[in-house]
Amino acid sequence: MSDANLRFEVTKMTCGGCAGRAQRALAGVEGVTEASVNLATRMAHVEGSAGLPALRAALDKAGYPAREATIRLNIEGMSCASCAGRVERALNDIPGVVSASVNLASEIAEVRLLAGAAEAPKLIRAVAGAGYKASLASDDSAEHEARKQAEQATLKRDLIIAAALTAPVFVLEMGGHFIPGFHHLIASTIGKTTSWLIQFVLVSAVLVWPGRRFYQIGLPLLLKGAPDMNSLVALGTLAAWLYSTVALFAPGLLPEGTRAVYFEAAAVIVTLILLGRFLEARAKGRTGAAIKRLVGLKPATARVERGAEIVELPIAEVITGDVLHVRPGERIAVDGAVLTGRSYVDKSMITGEPVPVEKTEGATVVGGTVNGAGALSFRATAVGADTMLARIIAMVEEAQGAKLPIQALADRVVVWFVPAVMGVAALTFLAWLVLGPSPALTYALVTGVSVLIVACPCAMGLATPTSIMVGTGRAAELGVLFRKGDALQRLESVKVVGFDKTGTLTEGRPELVRVSTAPGFDEREVLRLAASAEQSSEHPIARALERAAEGGLVQAETVEAIAGHGLRATVEGHCVLVGAARLMAREGVELGPLRAAHDEIAAAGQTPVLVAVDGRIAGALAVADKLKPGAKQAIATLHEMGLKTAMITGDTRATAQAIAAELGIDHVEAEVLPEGKRDAVRALRAAHGAVGFVGDGINDAPALAEAEVGLAMGTGTDVAIESADVVLVSGDAKGVVEAVHLSRAVLRNIRQNLFWAFGYNVALIPVAAGVFYPAFGTLLSPMLAAGAMALSSVFVLSNALRLRRLPSAMPPQRLSCGTPVMRATETEVEA
Repeated sequence: MSDANLRFEVTKMTCGGCAGRAQRALAGVEGVTEASVNLATRMAHVEGSAGLPALRAALDKAGYPAREATIRLNIEGMSCASCAGRVERALNDIPGVVSASVNLASEIAEVRLLAGAAEAPKLIRAVAGAGYKASLASDDSAEHEARKQAEQATLKRDLIIAAALTAPVFVLEMGGHFIPGFHHLIASTIGKTTSWLIQFVLVSAVLVWPGRRFYQIGLPLLLKGAPDMNSLVALGTLAAWLYSTVALFAPGLLPEGTRAVYFEAAAVIVTLILLGRFLEARAKGRTGAAIKRLVGLKPATARVERGAEIVELPIAEVITGDVLHVRPGERIAVDGAVLTGRSYVDKSMITGEPVPVEKTEGATVVGGTVNGAGALSFRATAVGADTMLARIIAMVEEAQGAKLPIQALADRVVVWFVPAVMGVAALTFLAWLVLGPSPALTYALVTGVSVLIVACPCAMGLATPTSIMVGTGRAAELGVLFRKGDALQRLESVKVVGFDKTGTLTEGRPELVRVSTAPGFDEREVLRLAASAEQSSEHPIARALERAAEGGLVQAETVEAIAGHGLRATVEGHCVLVGAARLMAREGVELGPLRAAHDEIAAAGQTPVLVAVDGRIAGALAVADKLKPGAKQAIATLHEMGLKTAMITGDTRATAQAIAAELGIDHVEAEVLPEGKRDAVRALRAAHGAVGFVGDGINDAPALAEAEVGLAMGTGTDVAIESADVVLVSGDAKGVVEAVHLSRAVLRNIRQNLFWAFGYNVALIPVAAGVFYPAFGTLLSPMLAAGAMALSSVFVLSNALRLRRLPSAMPPQRLSCGTPVMRATETEVEA
């Protein structure tokens, strides 16, 4: 593409020198005849034949990148893959457009362009030039839904009118095939000519009124030499109508024996295709059901503190820092941190987690979730587009509009498909006209029209986007967000899944997992004394002991930290030592009966914490980063799915090996630095093939970016999430299983759709052309061709909608008898 006379915005300029460097960078691009950069307006003006990629690359290298913007358009009138392709090409041809992607299923065009190079009106005019109507897409989901409902209502009205006008025509012409003597009755009463005249009037009304959409779009495109599916329908129905009109009003122009009418074929074709489009519109509405459910989670109002009062305000008026109050059973309005109260919150609609979790002071709450039986007050930390629910909706919408590599095949075919079909129809018509039996013209008309109608490539265009829309929506319901749509296809090819350990397979904080005491010492008392001594320490192990002691702690009288060893404290008059074995050796305390316990703890990859009281060994405590509840089950399921698993961690080899053995992980890379994780991913790829990597921290970002598919825990850092292709909202390893399961199901569904769409056309075009006539004496009626074409699209949509009921890959959580349902492990969502 040539970008003559192009204007766009340049960023990061702060002085005249910056503008000069940016200008020289542009002027140095091959093909640029003139370049200027204005610091005040931050606009660049370029003339010449240089390509857009070269201009962008030159500015990026100079350090002053061009600012990009995204414009979304609603497109009306598209009915097949060739329509979407034509709109894409029209948009991509506009100077300054970086890329344009059109989704036939959602009827949305997403245009990425250099800011200032083109505005929405210019894009809309380009779409109009391609033969379709465009309007600026609104972020208001209610408005989008209203537009869809209006489209369905119009189609329904036109379908009812077409059916009402077609029914008498069908009865007059086809009644004799079902009721013996019916044709004789018509001939002896109103007469054949009157019957044909009635059909002419009714069918003309069908074509002019409900059928006009095919001619308004199809004929102009045909004249431009860029026919689409509407052109095929327009040609086929007009051919049948014109032939029949000549037979009625000027029969002398036709050879003897060919004077018959096919008004009913034109009317039935229009009616059946309208029926197919109406069913498509309804099905398309259901493909976005997940987004509608997510949007429906947003409450309309919130109870907010204003001065000394609590007032109910529209959600749009809530600002960060506001204090909100939520009553039992209400939906939480925005993201926040709990100030007062205690309750259990159902987060299943956001994270897919089936069990409500406890919320007390300091816990985070997420907008869209449902409060349980307690009342809460919380401070808003994110509102509007910054809330987790808003970001989830944005991610799902972006993924639903993505184009997978597998769609490229369909796109390449439809570029030439419609012209090829018209060529086949013309050849069919000529072949029957020259070689067919008498009346040859009649046979030629029937077969030519049948080829035109049966070959409409609607199903090809719907095969991929509908599956993506439904699949990514179902994924969101299961707590899996595909940030990048093509990750759906790449994930299917993954052969090995690598995991970070801390925060991914484990909870990310140490917990007390075992207590062994020497003879004469009580387990609870030893733990209480050790936790009391550790209260002033900042070490995570100290917090683990405090949590395990569950209260009853006292203030230590003296505390002495011994670097690299532990600490000495006086608690209730007792001299308490807490630390490693080297502390006991230094203080002359024999491990005696607890030596075996100490060695077992170390061998298990856990951290041994020894406690001595008044110079005697009292206890051996095991502290470890506990496994997340679903980790072991997730690893086992991945193995059942035929995938290898690996752990890549910076932790010690002993700890990593112990956890890997417990989980059944195949391969371990321990004591790895952050940059080493990227190298470990490369090594896994060399050994096994495509790699998926799961992490949650800043140190995981290089590995997440290096892997074919990076999966970030939703509980992880923003850096990790931005580096990933997929976000697991719940922060649970089970989300990896769901992601792989969904990827495989969606790709399988797409292949089924493409096989049907291609196979249908390959099989039925020859049938419509009459290849079976010599052997069986039968032809495919244009009416049956129209019905088959409509059913083809409905089949593809119905098959894609099956993904809405795709079951979870993980078996439902089982609770042991007597386990309180509300005692769930907290999995905070701070993505």
